[in-house]
Amino acid sequence: MTLPAELSVAGPRPLRGRLRVPGDKGIAHRALLFAALAEGRSRVGGVPDGDDVERTRLALEQLGVRCRAAGGPVSVHGLGGVLREPEGVIDCGNSGTTMRMLAGLVAAHPFLTVLTGDESLVTRPMARIAEPLRAMGAHVDGREGATRAPLAIHGGGLGGARHELEAASGQVKTALVLAGLQADGTTEIVEPRRSRDHTERMLTALGAPLEIVDERTLRVRRGALPPFELEVPGDPSAAAFFAVAASVTPGSSIVLEDVSINPTRIEFVKVLLRMGGHVEVRQTGERLGEPVGEIAVEAAPLSGTTITPDEGSIDEVPALAVAAAFAEGVTEITDAAELRVKESDRIGTLEQELSLLGVEVEARPDGLTIWGGRPRAAELKSHGDHRVAMAAAVAAVACDGESTVRGWRAVASSYPSFADDLTSLTDGTNA
Repeated sequence: MTLPAELSVAGPRPLRGRLRVPGDKGIAHRALLFAALAEGRSRVGGVPDGDDVERTRLALEQLGVRCRAAGGPVSVHGLGGVLREPEGVIDCGNSGTTMRMLAGLVAAHPFLTVLTGDESLVTRPMARIAEPLRAMGAHVDGREGATRAPLAIHGGGLGGARHELEAASGQVKTALVLAGLQADGTTEIVEPRRSRDHTERMLTALGAPLEIVDERTLRVRRGALPPFELEVPGDPSAAAFFAVAASVTPGSSIVLEDVSINPTRIEFVKVLLRMGGHVEVRQTGERLGEPVGEIAVEAAPLSGTTITPDEGSIDEVPALAVAAAFAEGVTEITDAAELRVKESDRIGTLEQELSLLGVEVEARPDGLTIWGGRPRAAELKSHGDHRVAMAAAVAAVACDGESTVRGWRAVASSYPSFADDLTSLTDGTNA
């Protein structure tokens, strides 16, 4: 899909109808990696068409895993974890998930893997994955003492270890589980607090040798995985942008269908409810341990609140910052220093874009204070960050007049069809 360099949005335009957002990126990454470890053919449907997950699929191809997609489900022919040395450097693009999780997969193999990425990814922190993999016996090098990519990993002969992580991270946890499934002995992972739990749910459903000790601690041993079939449910992080758009645009009423309603991923619903939003979550099924359902949202006057995002909700902060911009009163976003090291410095970029909307906002090292009001149409920028781009479009649809979002191509990494889906709700196509 060829995306325009900028997007024009005229508002206010209420959102009405039903929408199925693209498949969850986190689940899709994990499904492809777990299928690569399995013996036999797995089928993964509903894989999102953004660049991030495609980077994982292409990386597996470079490692010798047949991982074919022909406009439909991805067919993964796993070889029981037998990989081959890649002929060239693996380019992870803008996907930190690809780089960190893939590092755990290849760390068990006695060959050299070099992982790099775009100019944003090579600035993001990688010590959090390099240090624990070294403790298991892998040789990991990179820029600035392997704190930055490119990463050069020479693996093989891993032994289990106990890891006490400094920060809760589903990406790091999953990387160490992937390494632990291929290591001798027991690998124990202790987080300071619970992170998103897709890995535990999926591997438990697959019968992997994984023990959930408590909500912060996992143990994993060497073991094989069976092939499987999975239709990836919709991404709650993508759903959050439409939930906010419907909440702040008068006259809106939408239903987001077939979305993951994993409790570690829908903190944004609790925040919107606390702000006075009209949001209802209804479970309709379960897939590989993941609860699936629909989220119904209607427009409602919002009030300011305090938002302290955890690892499972940090990606929704750009959307929630827009909700705060339209809410009455003051919203505090606290303990969110991780926003500084995402695809952009999201504290800085959100401060800039909300200010352009005429919203009073103050940035701090670990968060934002937002004084809600009546945002106005503006010339906005993505700063090369897909979630900032989508947040800008959400704000624009609720403002009087026409806004422009420059750098719109940034959404290609996660949700290239976002503008089309937004239009389908504002023009009644999905009513």
